[in-house]
Amino acid sequence: MKKECVAMLLAGGQGSRLYVLTGEMAKPAVPFGGKYRIIDFPLSNCSNSGIDTVGVLTQYRPLELNSYIGSGQPWDLDGSTGGVHILPPYMDSKGGTWYKGTANAIYQNIGFVDYYEPDYVVILSGDHIYKMDYSKMVARHKESGAACTISVMEVPWEEAPRFGIMSVNEDDMITEFAEKPKAPKSNLASMGIYVFSWKTLRQYLTEDEADPTSENDFGKNVIPAMLENGEKMAAYRFAGYWKDVGTLESLWDANMDMLSPESGLDLHDESWPVYARSVNAPPTFLGTGSRVAHSAFNRGSILDGDVQNSVLASNVRVGKGARISYSVLLPGTVVEENAVVEYAILGEDCRIGVGCRVGGAPEDTAPSPWGLTVLAPHCRLPDGKQVRPGIMLDRNGEEVSK
Repeated sequence: MKKECVAMLLAGGQGSRLYVLTGEMAKPAVPFGGKYRIIDFPLSNCSNSGIDTVGVLTQYRPLELNSYIGSGQPWDLDGSTGGVHILPPYMDSKGGTWYKGTANAIYQNIGFVDYYEPDYVVILSGDHIYKMDYSKMVARHKESGAACTISVMEVPWEEAPRFGIMSVNEDDMITEFAEKPKAPKSNLASMGIYVFSWKTLRQYLTEDEADPTSENDFGKNVIPAMLENGEKMAAYRFAGYWKDVGTLESLWDANMDMLSPESGLDLHDESWPVYARSVNAPPTFLGTGSRVAHSAFNRGSILDGDVQNSVLASNVRVGKGARISYSVLLPGTVVEENAVVEYAILGEDCRIGVGCRVGGAPEDTAPSPWGLTVLAPHCRLPDGKQVRPGIMLDRNGEEVSK
């Protein structure tokens, strides 16, 4: 079945830097922005870019992610000649292993890619918030005659040592790649989004797998090997909103960015919709005593308190006299009467008891290792409980140390 281009979406990571939020689910399944989950963004990008065949490579805690994706219908990826496919590690006649790295994950699914006989393969990550037209990146790949095209964006020089950094010539062809360099020569950072010519990538994946010293990673192994062998490699410059939400702070930042149009994260743009599985919930109810400002909330919520500068997911309840500010509340969370929640992320189905105080302003968090106050999904706080700023609690209400 011939396809010009297929996408492979790496969604198997544990997301350990999100700590208790990913204790029971893969990072791409974490709720975002009141309505979405993180994986909605790359899946919507594929749909809007005209890529109708997507392999989603899962591994860590895949149940919720698999259930959420389902047939792919919300993203128009349920066609009979392509669609979305869940690709976990599997055994064959020669055995099998967990995905050992990003390159190995694609290597283990060579058979899936070969089935569609693509000219090009787009490799994506499942933990980025952004909107991108991949068809433009594929067009750049074709025009340059490259074996690999890497999406890059300019970052502040002081942040460059945190990224894979590309050096380019006057034609934006990549001349050098350095993984997290101490003294970067450029501020063009790799976004972890690649377009490969499939025949060439297939060869390098096979060679990489045969190397016992390889970490089987695109950034550490495959891309350096291609550069060393003189393969043509192009940079594709991206200037829109993009954030890797792999940390608690970046996840909170991205939710706050959604409330500020000047951030560049516009989720009301009808020309590039972000699709999500619809929530089965009644309409939101705002009580007579509620005050809501500069916030986003979803269906099924009952708000009787004060909500400011916050993002509330579906089926959230805020009781009378309660105050929520600069916080992210995930689906099903209940904040009882007269409780206060500030600068916090509350996991799914948390309950904050009557008169509790959770979190506080950033200036109060200096002694804490976490910064934000974070509660694991299903955490229940008894009435009157005080949770200091910057504390993390597991589902049993026990403090988590770093």
